[in-house]
Amino acid sequence: MQQFFGLNITGKPNEETLEIMRKPRCGVPDTGNFMITPGNPKWKQTNLTYRIINYTPDLSEAEVETALEKAFKLWSRVSPLNFTKTSQEEADIKIAFFQGDHGDNSPFDGPNGILAHAFQPGPGIGGDVHFDAEETWTKTSRNYNLFLVAAHEFGHSLGLAHSSDPGALMYPNYAFSEPSTYSLPQDDINGIQAIYGPSSNPVQPTGPTTPTACDPRLTFDAITTLRGEILFFKDKYFWRKHPHLRRVELNFISLFWPSLVNGIQAAYEDFDKDLIFVFKGNQYWALSGYDIQQGYPKNIANYGFPSSVQEIDAAVSYRGKTYFFVNNQFWRYDDQSQSMEPGYPKSIASSFQGIESRVDAVFQKNSFFLFFSGPRYYAFDLSAHRITRVERSNRWLNCR
Repeated sequence: MQQFFGLNITGKPNEETLEIMRKPRCGVPDTGNFMITPGNPKWKQTNLTYRIINYTPDLSEAEVETALEKAFKLWSRVSPLNFTKTSQEEADIKIAFFQGDHGDNSPFDGPNGILAHAFQPGPGIGGDVHFDAEETWTKTSRNYNLFLVAAHEFGHSLGLAHSSDPGALMYPNYAFSEPSTYSLPQDDINGIQAIYGPSSNPVQPTGPTTPTACDPRLTFDAITTLRGEILFFKDKYFWRKHPHLRRVELNFISLFWPSLVNGIQAAYEDFDKDLIFVFKGNQYWALSGYDIQQGYPKNIANYGFPSSVQEIDAAVSYRGKTYFFVNNQFWRYDDQSQSMEPGYPKSIASSFQGIESRVDAVFQKNSFFLFFSGPRYYAFDLSAHRITRVERSNRWLNCR
């Protein structure tokens, strides 16, 4: 398990491993670093039928049918497969909601934990999908989104195993993504096409790819420290870097903060309050560990920004002052008086000589501000008032 999730391999259930084990997930075992189920099971035909045995009371029957149909379309869009709902007794894929022990040697465990499981292609129970009836199923970000979980389980019904790519639909742990804009990730497209071949569409569909830490073009949206760790935000993901571990962990933002927006633009840690503040557009949120504080989001006007400032590029807190970087200027906020200091904004270049381009992200370490701009970072010595080092940004992710 530790190897599958990219954790340090100790053979013991350390805190990192236990943290992963507590996340809601699929009940199909993690059997290795491959996408196709061992033995390469597949359907011989490309026209498959499915039957809904029963429904959850959490949604209307129409809402359940819409979610399942949409989930099947994710797979049919990128492969030669077609799915047809049937009311006939016999169907290739039977879908049902069960609780506890339901006779397939894979009992459910009640709310949270195991959400659903599915069986590989084949006769009898092969291809069937079971959802835990004790979960609360929704069509939103609350609790567990039926469309997202169904789409994952249908991947198993078609012959896919779990993927170790954290951005893949077939990653075993549940993470919310907005259903209205969801596209099947490229890792999943590659997997299903390895089994059934490409789509018959003249233009082959493509999907989003998971950011690669050692891509020399990699840039970050925001960076902040958090209780000794460093968090690097990129799109809907973030990397966690622990000060005492070499490994860097990539996760969905929604895996840790399910109701937080993606595309964070700025972030900083308030050490005195033990909070991190994250910004997107003209709104900001306060996070305590994995919890979003009540009363958020709030408008950045609360900091004293003029109405002309509608988003923050980067932020960092140091010695009771919070620095906000916007285009080629920066503001300084006094944490004690909770107000902007007079005389700001100032030019970034005038106070941080050598920082000429827009700041994408910044954090503080010892007596340095680490400014990230494009694929490079600049170490600015706050005592010497000059840049002392320029290197590739992803060196922080252990890339050479």
